[in-house]
Amino acid sequence: MSCIFCKIIAGEIPSKTIHENEDFLAFHDINPQAPVHALVIPKAHVVDFREMSGEMMAKMTPFIQETAKKLGIYEEGFRIVNNIGTNGGQEVFHIHFHLIGGAKLKWGNFL
Repeated sequence: MSCIFCKIIAGEIPSKTIHENEDFLAFHDINPQAPVHALVIPKAHVVDFREMSGEMMAKMTPFIQETAKKLGIYEEGFRIVNNIGTNGGQEVFHIHFHLIGGAKLKWGNFL
């Protein structure tokens, strides 16, 4: 059985897409923790940051920057969060970056 993010990529589960290219997908988080909360994922299944190649990260960086611009948070600032492994709080084992902004963020409960 494929993971929930692989099912979103395959179109089996709907999502509110923000930005997409051949390698990556950004969509709105269904449980936002701030006024703007997106998830950015590679289309290739990679479990977590420990398995992510430098080449993939190099391609993902401008994609995340473009997504922040599309969301209108690029100029004022934002946070990128990546949870790694069980002790790091990772719940879906397909690497994903939380792109969070739209307000002055605090630590903990972001707002």
